This record gives sequence, structure tokens and C-alpha cells, in this order.
Amino acid sequence: MLTAAQRATMIPSSPPSQARLLLAPVRASRAILDGGWWPRSWDPVAELPGLVLALSERYGRIRNVILTNGVWDSRFRQIAVGTDVVRVGWFASLDTALLIATNVSGDQLDLLVVPPDSTATAAEQAMTTAADPTNTMRAPDMLTAGTAPPSPTTGTDPYAVWDNEGGNTATRRPHHRPTNVQSRQVE
Repeated sequence: MLTAAQRATMIPSSPPSQARLLLAPVRASRAILDGGWWPRSWDPVAELPGLVLALSERYGRIRNVILTNGVWDSRFRQIAVGTDVVRVGWFASLDTALLIATNVSGDQLDLLVVPPDSTATAAEQAMTTAADPTNTMRAPDMLTAGTAPPSPTTGTDPYAVWDNEGGNTATRRPHHRPTNVQSRQVE
């Protein structure tokens, strides 16, 4: 059950930051991802407005964003972005490496989420791969394949879970944060 604070519409206290986002030049039917996003933190109130504005510019108004509830700092159902209110869904089954956005036309956008503590080189490489229209690699596989440091749920615990990108079984990763990952923030 959600608390009253989680049911309230979140209103960011500062202007949105420019999203570190790389989108595919065209939406390809074979591609699994539409691009990559590298948030500066796991704070959705600070990070989502800039992303929503950038996606809205390219694809039209965004009405929904779906995230995993495993790594983000807070949970809420709605967030104010400009003059719009965007619904936010939280799912434990969604991999931390994936964000799903839906525009008002019903188009679904699947984005790789690069962990905030990734190095600039690793993040740029991962986002470039995610934005490649010929890429057929799934978001979690992309991060574990060496294009970026592991997400907070990367590991080797082999529990089968239902994959959100096509209905196949996937491997559930135990929740932990890597301690040996070097990071630097690039603005």
C-alpha cells in the first residue's frame, strides 16, 4: 500500500537538468532499445523531469514512465514536469538497466539506464550501443557485457524470472552495489 506522500504528485524544487541521453536516429523495428540514459543520481525527482522533457521534444508528450523499485531513492505515483503530470510506475520485476516510457500516442520507448556511478567512457560506450538501430542486445546484457560497470543488481544468482522485453526467462541478479568500481562525474 502506498503512503499519502507516495500518492501525492511530486513537484521538483529545482529546474530540470539536461538529460544525458542518446537516442537512436530512427526507431528500428529490430532494435530492442531506443537509446540510453545516464542519470546523475538515483534520485527520480531530480532526474526524471529532464529526461521527460528531452523525450517529449522528440516523441511527443510523455504520459508514463516505468522504473524498477530496487535502486531509486524514492517512490511516488506522479511527477510534475512543466505543465504536465507524468504517471510513474514501479515494478520489482523490471531490470534496473531498463526504463520504459510511453507517449500520449501509446508508443513505447525502451531506454538503457546506465548507472550514475559509471565512468564517462563506459557510459558513452553503453549509450552509443543502446542507440544503435542495429543493436539487438538487451539492456541488462549490455551492462554485464562490459560496456559499463554493473548495475546494483548485477550478480550471479541464477533464479529464473520473467523477462520484461519479450517474455523469455531471464536471470535474476541479487541486490548488491559493487565496491570496486571507480567513478567520476562528467557534466
